[in-house]
Amino acid sequence: MRRLILQQLLKWKQRENRKPLLIYGARQVGKSWIMEEFGKTQFPDFVYVNFERNDRICDLFEKTLEPSVLLQGLEIETHKKISPDMLVIFDEIQACPKAITALKYFCEDCPNYHIVAAGSLLGVAIHQGVSFPVGKVDAVHMHPMSFLEFLEAIGESKLCEIINNLQFDLIDLFHEKLTDYLRTYFYVGGMPEVVASYVNDRDFQKVRQLQKRILSDYKSDFSHHIPNEILDKASKLWESIPVQLAKENKKFVYKEVDSRNARSKDYDPAIQWLKDSGLIHQVKRIKKPALPISGYKEENIFKLFMLDVGLLSAKTGLDVRVLLEGSRIFTEFKGAMTEQFVLQELSAKEDIEVGDWANNKGDAEVDFVAQIGSMIVPIEVKAGVNLQAKSLAFYNEKFKPEFCVRASLANYKQTDNLHDLPLYMLESLENVLLRE
Repeated sequence: MRRLILQQLLKWKQRENRKPLLIYGARQVGKSWIMEEFGKTQFPDFVYVNFERNDRICDLFEKTLEPSVLLQGLEIETHKKISPDMLVIFDEIQACPKAITALKYFCEDCPNYHIVAAGSLLGVAIHQGVSFPVGKVDAVHMHPMSFLEFLEAIGESKLCEIINNLQFDLIDLFHEKLTDYLRTYFYVGGMPEVVASYVNDRDFQKVRQLQKRILSDYKSDFSHHIPNEILDKASKLWESIPVQLAKENKKFVYKEVDSRNARSKDYDPAIQWLKDSGLIHQVKRIKKPALPISGYKEENIFKLFMLDVGLLSAKTGLDVRVLLEGSRIFTEFKGAMTEQFVLQELSAKEDIEVGDWANNKGDAEVDFVAQIGSMIVPIEVKAGVNLQAKSLAFYNEKFKPEFCVRASLANYKQTDNLHDLPLYMLESLENVLLRE
């Protein structure tokens, strides 16, 4: 199973000023697998330590932060001689806060060693006061499999190739096929175990069972890891996301979570925990489309999305029969599935910052505004082939952006600065806008 993040790991390996690498991401997005695959395919050998399952190694890091002693202890534990050309893997590193701190000393004293670490609750641990080696680590985020990764997994690498190469004649020719696969992806999603099951069995019932088990595992994590004072609020927030997205106006409303005077200050810690664990995306409203958009975000106006469109479909109980009903899966819940997909594809890109925009009257709203390098690109999401986009037209007239994007089920077309982009091409958005 090919994951695009491997290219980022290769760039890290080749970097002269390489630092220990932290891989962030929710549980079950494939962090452990990609680290081991990286070790198997790109190094003569690797050593693997899981801090949740090895108390002895945790004790070692509690007693010393000296890299030479730590490496010696790791050699004894793994029965391998560790050399700079090997990969050293620290998994679930948040379970041993001292190991996070130790990355600073690996950076300073052993810069020629290849150290990769990951943790499902790494962001949570850092926000809870773990001593973080600022400036001494590199970082990447790992997400569920994108639509193109899904295509690769089901054996359609040639379709990926024509999308990546922007071969529009062939893309138009296979438009219906790509749309059918996109429909399937909306149901299956991008969790690696679920995708592997679908690839092997093509059994949607098994797909749904696995998704429900993953959702159950996440809820179990709540009770084991969330502080008691925010546990109830985090659970309510998590359960409310499908309801929030099913509204016409998808702006998050606290009263939808708890009608009894729910206030932002009461729920902000719960939102932060869910974000840090990688389970949700928060898209904030921007006051105006200016660089950097992070400087123009409003704290209390936002939308919340889940990490994976397949898990959203499972959480909403979407029936498999919608796969047979044309574009219904795209339009269900007032297009929530489609917006979730678009946000997911945008968020998977490390260099894209995402917000949304609305005018003061509230009668014009653009679903997403993406900062891509020095470009600020408004993106209107259409769940079908009806391409009326009054809000996008209003935005275009007001701000005169270099590019506008309308993502839908229609074929690709460019009219002046407006790009009508098929949903299945979102991963190639930057290439489309910057092509000669």
